[in-house]
Amino acid sequence: MDPNPKSFPILSYVMSRLPNTASFKAAQIPHDHGDIEQPTPPDHSRGQRDDEVELTERLPLLHRPAILSSMAASVADVAQTRSVLRALGDRPDHESVDAARARVAEIEEDLARQIEEIEAAPCPEEGDLLLWREEKEEECRARAERDKVALRAVIHLDEMHESYERLLREAEERLVKIYDAGRAEDESAMAQEEGKEVNEKVIAVLREGSEKCVGSVDLSGQQLKYLPEAFGKLRGLISLNLSDNLLEAIPDAIAGLECLEELRLSSNSLIALPDSIGLLPKLKTLDVSNNKLKSLPDSISKCRSLVELDASYNELAYLPTNIGYELQNLEKLCIQLNKLRSLPTSICEMISLRLLDAHFNELHRLPEAIGKLTNLEILNLSSNFNDLQELPATFGDLINLRELDLSNNQIHALPDTFGRLDKLSKLNLDQNPLVIPPMEVVIQGVEAVKEYMAKRWLDLLLEEERKSTADADSPTQVGWLTRSTSWLNDWVSGVSEGVAEYLGAGQKSDRDSYLDEQL
Repeated sequence: MDPNPKSFPILSYVMSRLPNTASFKAAQIPHDHGDIEQPTPPDHSRGQRDDEVELTERLPLLHRPAILSSMAASVADVAQTRSVLRALGDRPDHESVDAARARVAEIEEDLARQIEEIEAAPCPEEGDLLLWREEKEEECRARAERDKVALRAVIHLDEMHESYERLLREAEERLVKIYDAGRAEDESAMAQEEGKEVNEKVIAVLREGSEKCVGSVDLSGQQLKYLPEAFGKLRGLISLNLSDNLLEAIPDAIAGLECLEELRLSSNSLIALPDSIGLLPKLKTLDVSNNKLKSLPDSISKCRSLVELDASYNELAYLPTNIGYELQNLEKLCIQLNKLRSLPTSICEMISLRLLDAHFNELHRLPEAIGKLTNLEILNLSSNFNDLQELPATFGDLINLRELDLSNNQIHALPDTFGRLDKLSKLNLDQNPLVIPPMEVVIQGVEAVKEYMAKRWLDLLLEEERKSTADADSPTQVGWLTRSTSWLNDWVSGVSEGVAEYLGAGQKSDRDSYLDEQL
């Protein structure tokens, strides 16, 4: 709810240097929450100091008192805006908002159908037919409005949060403009001169493409500010690298690159992707990391050949609701360092997914069906801080999970099914207030954690049996308990051998070189 220093670095820097006046005091918010409106206390953490040093090295004019004073005056409305947001409550997740909108549409369709039926129906008794119809229609409309009240409240709350986000972005943009105004004019002249050379390179690429079939184009690091529509005519292009430029938009004409398999757009200034990106049927690799994307287009689900999607280091607040239903070939999904509060339920349908990196977001929960990702091998959920407090019970169904990072969260207990993660060999649980398992078990390593959780599950099953003595003679109950107990005994006796084999003590197991590169 508070402005994020990672998303609004200049705003954070300026607000931390405002005087401790009443208008900018945070209401009972501890410093752990990253309150940028409360002046930074003397005992900065190392991370905070490093961030500020990096910022002032990148923007040295921030040290000038005149510029800092102008910036402080331009953001005086931020504290008041935040107080309004606190009264509104947390923002609903994208999937809930989509469901509310869909339900409103259904209610309106039902209302239209009911009115048509009333118009066509005869008056049931003697009387004024017109008056009877008006009363019935008013009755239907009133009922529909009552049904839509709660749904509209969800939609309205989401819209107000979005408006608040726009206010913060506008404040950050004002600060950027103030800073840019202090730059020397010779930098602008130098940039214009470089732009002429870049334009010549683009023209040369397009000319070559018109004369022969070009398979690969690399225009990374060329200070490009826009991409000509003519690029859509390079129909034989397989690989296009436009990373590390100044692009703010990608033209719709990119849909013409029907053979494109690799598209790299990282480190630009993109605020959105065109809907036409869904018309690239052969696209396998898409890298849009380190931009300013607020969302991904719904059409990205149509890129069914995608194997790797990197949307990290952006400002994503949500993923498309249906993204997982059609991206059945996706193996690697990197969405770290965004502002995601939840993952859509459909992500559990990405049956080929092997690596999921969602660290440093604002995740409050995981989908209940996360256990369906049975091919997942590497999962990073670290640094969701105060937001992530528990894992769903199906977590134990991730039978191929090898590496798991849950550090820097607020998890108190691992799910009882955790002991089923037979292949887990690398686990990070640092900076969590864990009670189950206790810390003396955690410090012994991953095998101790798995053994503790497996034994705990067995104890829970036995306790449940004792509590259900009335049903103890049921063949179904006994059979289920016997199977569970047998599995746990096999696991406890065989886990050491399995880990030794993975680490090389026994016969070396097959390992995936592609995923090992990610380590």
